[in-house]
Amino acid sequence: MEAQVVTVDAGDTVREPARRMRSVDIGDVIVLEHGRLQGVLTDRDIVVRVVAEERDSEVTVCGQVSSREVHCVAPDTPVAEALTLMRRHVLRRLPVVDGDHVSGVISLADIAVDRDPESVLASISGAPSSD
Repeated sequence: MEAQVVTVDAGDTVREPARRMRSVDIGDVIVLEHGRLQGVLTDRDIVVRVVAEERDSEVTVCGQVSSREVHCVAPDTPVAEALTLMRRHVLRRLPVVDGDHVSGVISLADIAVDRDPESVLASISGAPSSD
């Protein structure tokens, strides 16, 4: 689980979160509205909903283009249950929520590394990005 959660406000423009994703080498940020989970903005959301639609990333705000149907797990959720939820909803990442607080994000890569540290996915997940 990624315990250092990167958050943005729903009213923030897309440009800065995109830069933060690049600098921290992550694929998503948590979108908050009034301090509460409102959505998840992924690198794919930016490509499909901003770049492909020729929207200005300095004007378009995160709340307009983030994925709003957010599935979450609690910190004590068994890994198998999280994996089932990810499979059912075709998700690569799940916010871990404790009450109103997002305490982390669990990814398919996290699960792959945990289950089989020698797997191909674990090797790819541990490699530095190629940018």
